[in-house]
Amino acid sequence: MTPVPGITIDGAARRVRLDVRKPDFYRNPLPAYAALHAACPAFFWEERQQWYFAGYDQVNTLLRDRRFGRQILHVATREELGLPEPKPHLKDFDALEAHSLLELEPPAHTRLRTLVNRAFVSRQIEQLRPDIEALSHAVIDTFEKDGEVELLQTYAETIPVTIIARMLGIPVEAAPRLLDWSHRMVKMYVFNPTLETELDANRASAEFCEYLKDIIAGKRANPADDLLTHMITSEKDGERLTEAELVSTTVLLLNAGHEATVHQIGNAVRTILQAGLSATALFANDETTERTVEECLRFAAPLHIFQRYALSDIELEDGIALKKGDKIGLMLGAANVDPRKFSAADKFRPDRDEGANVSFGAGLHFCIGAPLARLELNIALPILFQRLPGMRLKNEPPVKDSFHFHGLERLDLVW
Repeated sequence: MTPVPGITIDGAARRVRLDVRKPDFYRNPLPAYAALHAACPAFFWEERQQWYFAGYDQVNTLLRDRRFGRQILHVATREELGLPEPKPHLKDFDALEAHSLLELEPPAHTRLRTLVNRAFVSRQIEQLRPDIEALSHAVIDTFEKDGEVELLQTYAETIPVTIIARMLGIPVEAAPRLLDWSHRMVKMYVFNPTLETELDANRASAEFCEYLKDIIAGKRANPADDLLTHMITSEKDGERLTEAELVSTTVLLLNAGHEATVHQIGNAVRTILQAGLSATALFANDETTERTVEECLRFAAPLHIFQRYALSDIELEDGIALKKGDKIGLMLGAANVDPRKFSAADKFRPDRDEGANVSFGAGLHFCIGAPLARLELNIALPILFQRLPGMRLKNEPPVKDSFHFHGLERLDLVW
């Protein structure tokens, strides 16, 4: 196999060296993924000092394996695991994480998810279709006559952040602040954040928290027909969400409710335009649209890594021994292009019907917002291509220097 720049693989020892900051890699990780699939889809990543899994079947299985969890301190102490103490300069960020639905395990996770799940089931989300359609057209109306646009800030960000804010009952005019806080916080999820990134993420967390406390107080005084009021008033087994749980859950829903969708709209538009396929055919009806969207999610996933802890000493079937507290990395983006699962896995084929992608995860932590994200993509993409049939890339879109979140810095289009 032709060597791939930036990656060194010892297939026999299942050891890999890979620098995620190399532009050749983060701009297009598919060649590196192909090399991993060919040599060792389960491997020890030297720079990260932990095991990673790239194969579809193993990722899909481990996502559902209850021997692994998103947190570890509910079954072990820091001293027992040799973990460092929390960083004082991250106290506001950590306070939000402590009650985040994404980080909890049962029974806390079950209780929290039950209280918010009803708003995100497909039949509830489907009622948003007219709003998403109207918003998509309204945003295009603002730039159609210009003949060019930077799509991410004008369209890809506006639609999901507006919809999730409306669902929660948060003023839409706050969207610029919500986006700013979110962008600063999610930088914490990439490998090795700098001290400056940590300090800024903590400031954003504190500002976001104070803003939401005021909003929540207003909802308590004047309940409305929205998701935030529902979370404030809902009970499970006589319990309601605490103030800290309300704030953390709202932050998660706002951040997760738009970050991945923004990247996916950008990735999808770039992929479709570079493929040179007929948008009319891709979005001819509901069935072709759905397949196109799912293939975009598979081929150009917005989230590439999901990490979990071993909750006990575990020996996996392939001889990989893990100790309680060890972290593993599940490579969603690589699993989606596993040639053992998908034929011509490195090709964009919108007529593909070979099973589900894992872009939204699986198991206990399957993305609660998946029905909403899918609906937004199934509406916003066809409308964009229908309204701007001559749309094309103005230049090669720059890719973000961020491996976890695979997306574009900007997407300039002309027509």
